[in-house]
Amino acid sequence: MEVVLSLGGSIIVPGNIDNNFLRNFRKIILDFVKKGNKAAIIAGGGRTARVYMEAAKKLSPKISQEDLDWIGIKATHINAEIVRAIFGKNAYEKVIVNPTAKIRTKKPIFVGAGWKPGCSTDKDAVLLAKNLGMDVIVNLTNIEYVYDKDPRKYKDAKPLKEINWKRMQKIVGTKWIPGSNLPFDPVATKDCAKSKLKVVIMKGTDLKNLKNFLNGKKYKGTAIS
Repeated sequence: MEVVLSLGGSIIVPGNIDNNFLRNFRKIILDFVKKGNKAAIIAGGGRTARVYMEAAKKLSPKISQEDLDWIGIKATHINAEIVRAIFGKNAYEKVIVNPTAKIRTKKPIFVGAGWKPGCSTDKDAVLLAKNLGMDVIVNLTNIEYVYDKDPRKYKDAKPLKEINWKRMQKIVGTKWIPGSNLPFDPVATKDCAKSKLKVVIMKGTDLKNLKNFLNGKKYKGTAIS
């Protein structure tokens, strides 16, 4: 099995670096690749990115969207470096910042980060999946499912276990805004619809659930195809 994992930055650093999560995540991924599988992990900027972007907006109210994106991108780089480092010799030796560049290695683990303004690391996960010939992306975020409407605003919001890309596009919209907290990037959503990739969205901190998915067992999450 070959899978791309889009790992939310706020899972890596919810406040301080979550050592316990990273320790257990590392074990699950190492067990997964020992069975002959491959995993590519794209680290998001999460809370770290949002804190820096909010500070920049207060200091410079007219700051451009592109500059905000670059701040967020750099936050993904530092998050990715710690993820890459914990896998040691099992991981490709550099953080991948251009998901379209050719990668020559026999390592079973790849770690990437943000590349260009105009989208989130979800888009980079899509580009890396195409580059490496992987057709499944798991988006590890802060929700168990995608809902038909925002559950923070509507008590009658319903979880969706399986949906198509057309409906997903209606849920997330079409425009990327730096720092947005959406179940999946609108730009990446449009790209997935064209390339017919499968994406599974699940709660990233539920590592038992992730392990079930990687082992082909029943899991909680929204499958989009």
